Amino acid sequence: MNKHPTLTALVADLGGTNTRVALTDGATVRTDTIKRFRNADHSDLVSVLRAYLADQNVSPDAACVAMAGPVRDGIGELTNLSWTVDRASVADATGATTVAVLNDLQAQGHGLDHLTPDAVRTLLPGQSAGDHAARLVIGVGTGMNAAAVYRLGDRTLVPPSEAGHVSLPAQSADELRLLDWIARKHGTPGLEDVLSGRGFERVYEFICAEAGVVTPLDAGGIMQAVNDGTSALAEDAARLFIRMMGRAAGNLALVHLPFGGIYLIGGVTRHFAPHLIRLGFREAFCDKGRFSDFMRQFPVHLVEDDYAALSGSAAHLAELIGPV
Repeated sequence: MNKHPTLTALVADLGGTNTRVALTDGATVRTDTIKRFRNADHSDLVSVLRAYLADQNVSPDAACVAMAGPVRDGIGELTNLSWTVDRASVADATGATTVAVLNDLQAQGHGLDHLTPDAVRTLLPGQSAGDHAARLVIGVGTGMNAAAVYRLGDRTLVPPSEAGHVSLPAQSADELRLLDWIARKHGTPGLEDVLSGRGFERVYEFICAEAGVVTPLDAGGIMQAVNDGTSALAEDAARLFIRMMGRAAGNLALVHLPFGGIYLIGGVTRHFAPHLIRLGFREAFCDKGRFSDFMRQFPVHLVEDDYAALSGSAAHLAELIGPV
């Protein structure tokens, strides 16, 4: 239910490549106002916001930016683009009196309660849990991150995280060779060095190196070959990528115990969706020795709503401001 019908807010989802901006009626995003901007066409976020508002006959009461990078004390830096975002500059660009800056995974967490049933596909059923059970959002796209989601009374708490930069897990012999290969070519290997669009390209390059062949493809070309079934090398790369995704998700599940469910998001995740179960996500997720049966408790869902970060930003502002 929209408890803030008179609140008009501006919400933005700032990624490494594009920024999406929209207006809200209370906690509801007005989908007819969503616009996408290429970051390469702008010098900073302020330029994007001013360009957006130049076409809108509105003065927002509040603004929230969800960005793909670490945020501390209202100041954030994009991981894959040299932009800095802070509350003061967003307030100046929009005229909003209430401003929030969130990591994009935090915004996704705030948006979980606002997802429509058709935007969520269950991959692993798990076991049902209470309404206040912890949940976990895991995003794989241009980068990788995860965030735990807690419900405290009528408030949502989503602590920030930079899970994509923890050390890369490896258990099998080929995973250890992948870890060593990435370390030689790219420095200390973290999760994002595999679980991202460019990470998938690295996995494919590793598979080709192991086979002693050179077959250069970008991430889109590799994925197309997997979908078409035309390349055993691409299939092997996808299988290894999905196995690493399952291992990472299982590790994060044991850290946060999200009995309320794990929600997989992000453009790369959605591209892999048809192959996750076929190529071993379940087996890798549950591969925890004597805790393997324990892992089967966690439901795992795929989020197919591309605007969930905008909805989460709107929901966060509605909670932040309270009834109006």
